[in-house]
Amino acid sequence: MSLILSEEQRKAEKMIEDWFFRSSKQIFVLAGYAGTGKTTLLKEAVCTTLGLVPDENVAFVTPTGKAATVLIGAGIPACTLHRLIYQSVPVEEVVVVNGKKITVEKLTFIRRESIDSSIRLIVLDEASMVPDETIEDLARFGVKLLICGDNAQLPPVEGFNSCLRSPDFTLSTILRQNRGNPIIALSERARAGGYIPFGRYGDRVSVVSHKYFTGERRRNALLNADQIICGTNKTRAAINDEVRALKGLGGLPETGDKLICTLNNWEVFIDEEQKFNLVNGLIGTAYDPFYDEENGIGFMRFKPEFYGKLCPEALPFDAGIFQTGMYRYKRNDYFEKTDENGNATGAFTLNRFEYGYCISCHKAQGSEFGKVLVFDESYAFKEDRDRWLYTAVTRARKKLIIVR
Repeated sequence: MSLILSEEQRKAEKMIEDWFFRSSKQIFVLAGYAGTGKTTLLKEAVCTTLGLVPDENVAFVTPTGKAATVLIGAGIPACTLHRLIYQSVPVEEVVVVNGKKITVEKLTFIRRESIDSSIRLIVLDEASMVPDETIEDLARFGVKLLICGDNAQLPPVEGFNSCLRSPDFTLSTILRQNRGNPIIALSERARAGGYIPFGRYGDRVSVVSHKYFTGERRRNALLNADQIICGTNKTRAAINDEVRALKGLGGLPETGDKLICTLNNWEVFIDEEQKFNLVNGLIGTAYDPFYDEENGIGFMRFKPEFYGKLCPEALPFDAGIFQTGMYRYKRNDYFEKTDENGNATGAFTLNRFEYGYCISCHKAQGSEFGKVLVFDESYAFKEDRDRWLYTAVTRARKKLIIVR
């Protein structure tokens, strides 16, 4: 059954149809602001109008596993860019650990020369997070590429994204069902660089001065937020410490602590099906951590928020960041793995995590959270200050508090 689309969505749908069936142009860029129904349009245009079937002849991909689950929640099977572009190849490597030569099996990732010949279209969502170099890798597969993103959001952390600067079509009209949503209304004001006055906006949004964000009000907001977002590392560290103190936590991470991965490890899969890797920005919960405190090493089970299950194996991590505020080891340092008799069985590297109660806006990009608390530090981002605030505001799905 076809969905009821707005006039603007229908216009975009017709342009996508014409491009796919009647144009030799490989790439179509669709931009869409928050509340304009981009995901709804994608599903209708690709699956109904073009008649393509996800996981059969069309591949939906996103830059992160969390972003993929947003599409999955809308009934669109999706995977990460990395999984589509690269394939893993196990290779043996000899490393020296504590003066011993140890053979380890590592995963090396190489770019796929081709993808399944049945795939007629690749749909890239959340494209604002993806640099041009990666988009070029996708285009090399030679199939049509529908690039979708919000051109008002922050640019990639590394590299540049030029495709969203001149989209083929931009959804700009807020859908009727979203017009009364104060989160969307504030996002429009932030996008336009307008001033957002203090006060309440319905029962879903509050904008408060930091002078009055104190006492029980502050405590309740910090503890009840699904995610806290800020701009500077100094604020992030202070808020994480404050939340842990309110929870009665101290010292090294404990079971139930919210953590965020800060370093890609493409060799580690967080799910039994091996669809999603342990990547920078992945948020989850620590379970049963234990430590070699003298050497600053920890091990834990980790439960990613978007996946909802424990990772298949315990993860070793650099605990130095939680002891002194700095990572103790280099990224590629190896450590000897032994059995219960002390015999060497291999080697491992350390993952990197930090507390995730409060995270940067860049780390939050591509994710949605029910209740969001934003410490507005957009001033720190100069020419990107409007994009920063817009991106932070649009991370909230149900409730939003902005403190400035």
